[in-house]
Amino acid sequence: MTQLLSEARAAGAEQALERAVDWLIRDQHPDGWWKGELETNVTIEAEDVFMRVFLGNADRGELARTARWIRSKQRSDGSWATFYGGPADLSTSVEAYVALRIAGDDPEAEHMRAAAAFVREAGGLEATRVFTRMWLALLGLWSWDDVPMLPPELVLLPSRAPFSIYSFACWARQTIVPLSVCCALQPSTSVPFGIEELRGYRAPSRDEGAVARAFDAVDRALHRYERRPLAPLRRRALRRAEQWILARQEADGSWGGIQPPWVWSVIALRILGHQLDGPVLRKAFEGFASFTVDDEHGRRLEACQSPVWDTALALIALLDAGVATGDDAVERAARWLAGREVRIRGDWTVRRPELEPSGFPFEFANDNYPDVDDTAVVVLALRRAVHADEVCERALRWAVGMQSKGGGWGAFDADNTSRLCALLPFCDFGAVTDPPSADVTAHMVELLAYEGRAHSPAARAGIEYLLREQESDGSWFGRWGANHVYGVGAVVPALAAAGLRDHPSVRRAVRWLSSVQNPDGGFGEDLRSYRDVRWRGRGASTASQTAWALLALHAAGETGPVVDRAVRFLVETQLPDGTWDEPEYTGTGFPGDFYLNYHLYRHVFPVMALGRIVRGGAR
Repeated sequence: MTQLLSEARAAGAEQALERAVDWLIRDQHPDGWWKGELETNVTIEAEDVFMRVFLGNADRGELARTARWIRSKQRSDGSWATFYGGPADLSTSVEAYVALRIAGDDPEAEHMRAAAAFVREAGGLEATRVFTRMWLALLGLWSWDDVPMLPPELVLLPSRAPFSIYSFACWARQTIVPLSVCCALQPSTSVPFGIEELRGYRAPSRDEGAVARAFDAVDRALHRYERRPLAPLRRRALRRAEQWILARQEADGSWGGIQPPWVWSVIALRILGHQLDGPVLRKAFEGFASFTVDDEHGRRLEACQSPVWDTALALIALLDAGVATGDDAVERAARWLAGREVRIRGDWTVRRPELEPSGFPFEFANDNYPDVDDTAVVVLALRRAVHADEVCERALRWAVGMQSKGGGWGAFDADNTSRLCALLPFCDFGAVTDPPSADVTAHMVELLAYEGRAHSPAARAGIEYLLREQESDGSWFGRWGANHVYGVGAVVPALAAAGLRDHPSVRRAVRWLSSVQNPDGGFGEDLRSYRDVRWRGRGASTASQTAWALLALHAAGETGPVVDRAVRFLVETQLPDGTWDEPEYTGTGFPGDFYLNYHLYRHVFPVMALGRIVRGGAR
């Protein structure tokens, strides 16, 4: 046991760790994997309702149970938020309200009147995001003429063209292609009500800069073209888009394993003539069923599933806690992970055609889009479990080959850094490119250091990238987790593993962590930090974020009161069954717009942190 804690604190931490490890082993699936629920906001449920109404296959019982879930998330002011405890969000509230109207809620009911009043005061339908207005157009509640145009001819552009679909992040391009089909064919149905009660009192503010005016002019030109497109070119574009969509359906029926491209691909293929009982769409709906949670709280859908990520983290946590490499739980997890290697050529080959296919996905089935972050963590887990050398070597070569210019790594693509894409009028929601980030790069640097390659050109470039990306306050931006606490929790262990434990950057990060520790000893960061720097490192203490801070402090060799108080927080907030309660969202889909509550985060990261501190795990 490391001498980081007082004797009494160490005894309590040991007992907490033992309970947590027992729970984690019990939670493992017989096949070897773990998967916690991935909770998001109610737009996922609302858009499922919209899709099914358009397709004509909405089930009244499912609608009622979905409405129960949506109502349960309404705030006291009538609105809905994008994350637990977050501020009201206009577009989310509009989508929730319309879904409840479809389910039969009376617009004169108190909760509906409160929702409509909030929407009007926040700017009304006119101020909603483009995505929301596209859904309303599909339902006949908005005009397709009043949404930014997205021509399907985009799919014909060469990959190096400025607005090629490959200039967008994989999640964006998979959504843009089917949406372009919808923009061209402008499908709609009708619902038996209007939503005039959601009209706003004032026009939404607009960016009137020169660039915004230029792109608005382009959009007006595209609308004019849409009224009379070149027929041969349009037919060719629609055929190519259909083929592109069909080629990217995954084995589980999804597209990319995520909701936005999935629902719009289903709609696009339906209006292109595919039947609901045909093989493609039947498979898509079978997949939706596997993403659905239906319990006493209501019916909801996971926007994504994270079994590969969850299993790799759980495996590392068990090893940190001292579980032997020959243990049955470790062996089953390692075998399952090794079998998830991707061996086909996906969209990443557009930028890296020379690489041998490998890597690991996030989901059960996402062979078109393995990602660097999962690959780094999976390979590290497998190496520590003494498993799958050949698979690890291939995956490591692939991940190193995905390094971007400047030394960093993005998640799914290399050098996916276009700044023009975000300026399109259509792109008013979510990240639309996949540039390098500190957290993904840190995981790669940590893996390379573990492999004994801390002085390789790739690792050196990654380290230089991390040092450049440090914020002036000593923290790092967290692209895929909330937010600067996550960034520090990833980067400091990576730098320490690479031999830079005493580097000034690490010392600044430690000082920053010490400065943001909460009075209860825990750490927390509200997701508003993505848009407001005053929230950096500030928020209610959570188990996962406290563990991230502890992972950084341990890697930096820190002892003393900061560590002691953080461990005390984890021990004192643990539930009797060995888990932790964490309603807060600490995962990130799109910074500033879309967030995730990984239900397993509250467990695996505390096990890692306590395992390393109490039992002397990885440093």
